[in-house]
Amino acid sequence: MSGRDLFCQPRRGRTGVALTAVFVGVLAAGAVTGSLPGHQERRTESGQAGPTAAAGGRQEDVRRAAAEAMADGKSPLQAAERAVSRSGDRWGAVYSRGEYEEFQESLDGRYTGVGLRTRRERDGRIEVTRVRAGSPAAFAGIRVGDRLRSIDGRTVDGLPVTEVVSLLRGDADHASVGTAVTLGLQRGTRAWSATLRRARLSTESVTVRHPASDVTVIAISAFTKGVGDEVRSAVRHAPPASGIILDLRGNSGGLVTEAVATASAFLDGGLVATYDVDGEQRALHADPGGDTTRPLVALVDGGTMSAAELLTGALQDRGRAVVMGSRTFGKGSVQMPSRLPDGSVAELTVGHYRTPGGHAVDGRGITPDLEAGSDAMKRAETVLTGLGTPP
Repeated sequence: MSGRDLFCQPRRGRTGVALTAVFVGVLAAGAVTGSLPGHQERRTESGQAGPTAAAGGRQEDVRRAAAEAMADGKSPLQAAERAVSRSGDRWGAVYSRGEYEEFQESLDGRYTGVGLRTRRERDGRIEVTRVRAGSPAAFAGIRVGDRLRSIDGRTVDGLPVTEVVSLLRGDADHASVGTAVTLGLQRGTRAWSATLRRARLSTESVTVRHPASDVTVIAISAFTKGVGDEVRSAVRHAPPASGIILDLRGNSGGLVTEAVATASAFLDGGLVATYDVDGEQRALHADPGGDTTRPLVALVDGGTMSAAELLTGALQDRGRAVVMGSRTFGKGSVQMPSRLPDGSVAELTVGHYRTPGGHAVDGRGITPDLEAGSDAMKRAETVLTGLGTPP
């Protein structure tokens, strides 16, 4: 009954903007482990059992509350939510069966949305940076460079990109395919609104471009299934004299196995991260044979979180990349899921991970080697040139 392993993006909870994230080993009623199928796992040393025992107690409290509510003819999901809230776990959350299935589908590379990618400018404006071909946004005539002013009447200026994405997808209302969303847009002096119907789309988690003969930009928006293989392929097919800019800005996390596989594209084995689960310290290691010769710059910002921070910390601490941008989000805790009697899923924190250098990420984030703002990409190209060309 093995599940999938992931650090996922913060999601909108049922009771507000609850930031949650999960690290899945086994998804089964009453079973919590830290196994990572498909990747080498090495135990480093025994840890203290206290925190994990406390987490196990909280999980049992949540399961008991849900079971009692179900026996009384009340909502087990709502009872579980109250129990999680009482636990004081800032990352704890409860998902309905449908929400969790939708979440798993998104990690398989599918989602419900309109096909827009955006970024927040320095003045807080939200600008469209990509329009997926064949998407509702493309059919509506939205272009790269357009300004997104509002979503269903709510002004989006100043909002984090992750919240803009949540509004576009309709996470708070559990929006399904075909539901309408009205966007307020601006292009130059022209302002207009457009009503789009959400569609089932496949993610394009990895994009590759070559702005110059000696520069390859690999942008990863999330660690969905297959990303590691895509990155390795992009590195192998990059021009021989090309350095690489790994753009992790706005990367909301995802499958930790894919983050480790991505690290393996740039490392020749060795430590990627350590984490504690079940009172024991364990480690994630890269596969041998990665490209260690190409100059590498990693771009990060406040939207870089979870699995993306795990990857960033590995490349920085191992001296493999120059990290540029702004401080990352700071999500470095480990959650385990537990199936509740009604099929919903509760998640509670059971541990934390650290970078190869032993640095904690949760609540702190990762400080880049070089600060950069809106000109980060241009500066990254300059730094990459200064690092030289691969032999």
